[in-house]
Amino acid sequence: QVQLVESGGGLVQAGGSLRLSCAASGRTFSSYYMGWFRQAPGKEREFVAAISRGGDDNTYYADSVKGRFTISRDNAKNTVYLQMNSLKPEDTAVYYCAADRAPVMVLVSTWDDYWGQGTQVTVSS
Repeated sequence: QVQLVESGGGLVQAGGSLRLSCAASGRTFSSYYMGWFRQAPGKEREFVAAISRGGDDNTYYADSVKGRFTISRDNAKNTVYLQMNSLKPEDTAVYYCAADRAPVMVLVSTWDDYWGQGTQVTVSS
């Protein structure tokens, strides 16, 4: 069993930065792919970024965030991060982290192992 708890959301002006954290319980954190997703009001949940299992650390990004967001993980702390720079109003959403053993990275429906409760990110113009 893995529990995920996101933190670090908030209100920021356009052009600003935020760093989201997702702390995972359990002793098998390094065996999971970790992903960040977001859902804006009235829209479907969408893929933002993902990182492969500990030791590989390959990263994947949605085109909309490539070059602005960086995903990383610290297996010693059972935590995955999302550094978000140059934020835009269209980045406003609830951000979720997820863990899965064998996802298809960009397909939300394949991340079906564990999800966090989400953290709100609001970017003002």
